[in-house]
Amino acid sequence: MTRPITVAILAGGLTHEREVSLHSGRRMATLLREAGMQVKLLDVDASLLLHLKAMSPDVIWPLIHGATGEDGSLQDLLTLTGIPYVGSAPNACRLASDKGIASEMVSRIGITVPHAMSIPSALFREIGVAPVLELISSSFTFPLVVKPATGGSALGLTIVESAADLPRAMVDCYAYGEQARIEAFIEGRELAVSVIDIEGEPTALPPVEIVTDGPYDYDARYNAGRTEYFVPARLSDDELAAVREAALRVHQGLGLSYISRSDFIIDKDGKPVFIDVNVAPGTTETSLLPQAVGAEASVRGVSPDQLYVDLLTEAAAK
Repeated sequence: MTRPITVAILAGGLTHEREVSLHSGRRMATLLREAGMQVKLLDVDASLLLHLKAMSPDVIWPLIHGATGEDGSLQDLLTLTGIPYVGSAPNACRLASDKGIASEMVSRIGITVPHAMSIPSALFREIGVAPVLELISSSFTFPLVVKPATGGSALGLTIVESAADLPRAMVDCYAYGEQARIEAFIEGRELAVSVIDIEGEPTALPPVEIVTDGPYDYDARYNAGRTEYFVPARLSDDELAAVREAALRVHQGLGLSYISRSDFIIDKDGKPVFIDVNVAPGTTETSLLPQAVGAEASVRGVSPDQLYVDLLTEAAAK
């Protein structure tokens, strides 16, 4: 393709992560324009399909985080347009976006996952709050983690230190999703490993180690100062090999393509424990994917922009 590639970046939408998505989209649009691409930033609204038809882009990059942006719904729609897009197929997105389903599938391919359960808000109300909370308290050791079964950016996530804190955590969780995920708390180092397809082959990028002065929550993710990142992560050779291999197995085992980011905890034994996977990683200044891309680009002796351009070029060609 001799002329500049035209790219439609989708950002915004009506998910809880709208502002993060807009930030991701604006930053990536600026980056790609500086790299010589023709880029238009589109919101996911009633005008989207009209804009795509008028623009007729070579490739779409959906950067809608959470809900319809990652559960396969948007990907189904984009498939119908016939325009290539960066990201996984609809069915793979559906599997990955539900933390319970993804965790079960990852466990079946031999990767360690935390002890966990999911409970929808309807069943929680039907059975009764008190007996359900009592059962959870007797089945898990505190601290534990309560979070929505879908979505990201740690919205609705609480590290619960005692049974007395559990009711509020459940209320906060259900404010962001219909299904709560109750999960054993894993003590260890928090890592994110992005995988991108380079020349058709999935490549695990350098892991990013996350160190915060508290939970890695929404504030810690997007407000500078609370979090310190180490890229590549401070790992032994064995730990590095294990977590990169685990991320590749997640990417391939769930049938993901082009791009994903898996989150892990390295436990006290140095083993990676899978937490969840993201099929539309953020691209803000503090997001984890751009840090990993920057580290990989440095190793390869190219600019970070080049890896994004290669990714889009490959998607457009298909």
